[in-house]
Amino acid sequence: MEVEVDLTPGAFFYVTVGLPDAAVKESQNRILAALKNSGFDAPVKKITVNLAPADVRKEGSAFDLPIALAILSAQGIVPAEKLKNVYITGELALDGRVKPVRGILSISVAVRKLGGAALLVPAENGSEAAVVEGVPVIPVENLAQAVAWLNGEIEIPLARAQIPPLEVFEHDETDFSEVKGQHLVRRAIEVAAAGGHNVLMIGPPGSGKSMIARRLSTILPGWTLEEAIETSRIHSVAGLLGANTSLLTRRPFRAPHHTVSDAGLVGGGHSPVQPGEVSLSHYGVLFLDELPEFRRSALEVLRQPLEDGRVVISRATSSVTFPARFMLVCAMNPCPCGYATDPLKECKCTHVEIRRYRRKISGPLLDRIDIQVEVPAVKYHDLKSEGESESSRDIRARVEKAQKRQEARFAKSRIYRNAEMGPRQTKSFCRVNAESEQLLKMAMERLGLSARAYTRTLKVARTIADLAGCDDIRTEHVAEAIQYRALDRGV
Repeated sequence: MEVEVDLTPGAFFYVTVGLPDAAVKESQNRILAALKNSGFDAPVKKITVNLAPADVRKEGSAFDLPIALAILSAQGIVPAEKLKNVYITGELALDGRVKPVRGILSISVAVRKLGGAALLVPAENGSEAAVVEGVPVIPVENLAQAVAWLNGEIEIPLARAQIPPLEVFEHDETDFSEVKGQHLVRRAIEVAAAGGHNVLMIGPPGSGKSMIARRLSTILPGWTLEEAIETSRIHSVAGLLGANTSLLTRRPFRAPHHTVSDAGLVGGGHSPVQPGEVSLSHYGVLFLDELPEFRRSALEVLRQPLEDGRVVISRATSSVTFPARFMLVCAMNPCPCGYATDPLKECKCTHVEIRRYRRKISGPLLDRIDIQVEVPAVKYHDLKSEGESESSRDIRARVEKAQKRQEARFAKSRIYRNAEMGPRQTKSFCRVNAESEQLLKMAMERLGLSARAYTRTLKVARTIADLAGCDDIRTEHVAEAIQYRALDRGV
């Protein structure tokens, strides 16, 4: 955005043009008060502020500082050449203090692409903006300090990024060693983490579905700085990054309640458009507990981000795209009362009620969930066992080894995990022998697998082979992958 100010002799009049929203229109009172309280004379003239491009709606309070400096430049207090190729953002308080704004990380990335000479930001946003290398970030406390720096009267040290170590849950309070029994489910979760596959767990209440899901993040491999920056940008835009936080250190884990709206789940709302839970869980985990309790419309809008890895929110005047490359982990009961698969408790639901309950989840959505696994009730001897289960650290070591094989396989493409493979990659890297092909044919005929489910079964088999350190997909890998289609098998 470019800010232009014109001062015309005459009675005082202040107007802002260029599709400003209410927050931008109200900025004139903040700006005039900040100029006066910072020791500058507000011009008693007709002030015209133009925000270009004029056909794009302007939102938020980040225009305060640029407009104030543009007014001072029009008065000759700040030379116009000093503002050349300098990018500025910040909200003004009435006393001239510069207050932090949202989305500073995205602004810094944009300035790097544009080749800006400097980025003038609120002091509280300095560390966050400096995370992006190659951008000289000037943190300012108030309007007077910004003017003094532009005029060369003072030197302001460049902001330094305080990048915390990207943690990998070495000493976390949650660990897979706390999960008793459930060896099949633990194996399925390990396969999902290794290949980035979506998971659905079906089991009675108290079987440990939520407990296992919340420990999935502890076995995911550490993420790169680029991934951390991209995810932090989304949280920064949403205002969730925190005042003293420059970067997310862990992969996000989001668990919205089943009453969440469509816009809350995938993003949207009125001005300004906000990212939803699917984008806030970018490069992390989105956990939907009690899946059938979510509104059908909210679940159906998940289909596009699950397929494309992004969310496109269209409005009459604009279109916004948010990244949404996440692992979907879901949990549900097998029936309304929850005890259809429990051998000890009687299920009180009729067949009609069970079918109606499961039909709340559409077939196209289930097709996009690679792994569907049954979670049985925990047996007493497993619960009282004194020995600890395998720790998250040990499982993560195998997951990281499998992901390194995938990185080498997809080194020349933009794919990072097996779950992201398209038809061409699936055909190339998921070849099976005649025996495995016959097994898949039987599964499609007896279980009624769709073409999408067939492809996803091959991807899961490829991940199982990677965990086993095999270059070829063997029959046992395909057989295990077929076992992870619980709802297709009528469980």
